[in-house]
Amino acid sequence: VSMGRTLVELFYDVISPYSWLGFEVLCRYQHIWNIDLRFRPAFLGGIMQQTGNKPPAMLPKRAEYMLKDMKRMAKYYQVPVHMSGDDFQRILATSSLAAMRFITAIDMTNPQYLEPLSREFWMRFWSQHEDISQPENILAVARQAGLSAELSQKALEMTSSPAVKDRLKETTAEAIKYGAFGMPAVVAHYDGEPHLFFGSDRLELLGSVIGE
Repeated sequence: VSMGRTLVELFYDVISPYSWLGFEVLCRYQHIWNIDLRFRPAFLGGIMQQTGNKPPAMLPKRAEYMLKDMKRMAKYYQVPVHMSGDDFQRILATSSLAAMRFITAIDMTNPQYLEPLSREFWMRFWSQHEDISQPENILAVARQAGLSAELSQKALEMTSSPAVKDRLKETTAEAIKYGAFGMPAVVAHYDGEPHLFFGSDRLELLGSVIGE
């Protein structure tokens, strides 16, 4: 971290549409605010399980609100999230574990691809409504993000290694240690302590806390 810059960690999972919004907003602000943005791919399923949280859509009224909220947020932030009522089933039926392990492998080997790769996973799942759980789909996402076939293949092989599995577990545990119970979890290290902000609608508050 360079002098005087605030380290801001973004714990995210590509299965989470609110994570996509938070990601894009922070990507824009990293050039305006005096921050060092660090992407921390983690596993939402693990966070939900370990904190006893439930998917918001399990409460019908909340699901109803979420659809409207997502439509407004997508328009406001100009992020192509397309969400319909069917998506709640789709999320519950999809595991993001393989995708998050793949992203973790890239983080460990070629972190310069982390931003475009993560974005392509969200694009595929939330904009194009395509699968992100099967190896061939993961490779298609990697290709879209500009990774070579060789690099993608190597990362895919790494996903079954203890090193990658442990790294993802550790990152997820770290998010929980900071107080996360869902995604996105944004942690700003300011004035010698970590400040946790949950969700993509607290970013002006984050700015205010860190003096932006």
